[in-house]
Amino acid sequence: MSYFNVRVYGLLINDRNEILISDEQSGGRSFSKFPGGGLEYGEGLVDALKREFMEECNAEIAVHNHFYTTDFYEKSSFNESQILSIYYIVKEVHPLELKFKTQVFDFDENALQSFRWVSLDVLSTDDVTFKTDKTVVEMLIKKSRS
Repeated sequence: MSYFNVRVYGLLINDRNEILISDEQSGGRSFSKFPGGGLEYGEGLVDALKREFMEECNAEIAVHNHFYTTDFYEKSSFNESQILSIYYIVKEVHPLELKFKTQVFDFDENALQSFRWVSLDVLSTDDVTFKTDKTVVEMLIKKSRS
């Protein structure tokens, strides 16, 4: 059975011009992406993004403006669904109280997720795993380096 899987992600850029990346383990795989996740039935995009940041980062965010919506076909890496991803520029309401890492996949014991800041000056498509995230990175690079 095929179905749509709606995902919503936040692009959080700090005052040092660094973007927040989430390294995660799920389904026997390790991957890097922007913070966010799946839309639940009955939920709006902004509410879903705020919930995801609260669940993943224990952080309240303000959702500013739409940045990008998937405009090509992408099959999920985990099931038979078609992924539709929506990205927003977000800002933290209060400073994030996370233990930030500097290395990729530097998970604490029994943790399935870690966070790191990547400077927009050195950000590359290699910093993220999935096709839609790579497209967003290309757009961010173009915007920040023009």
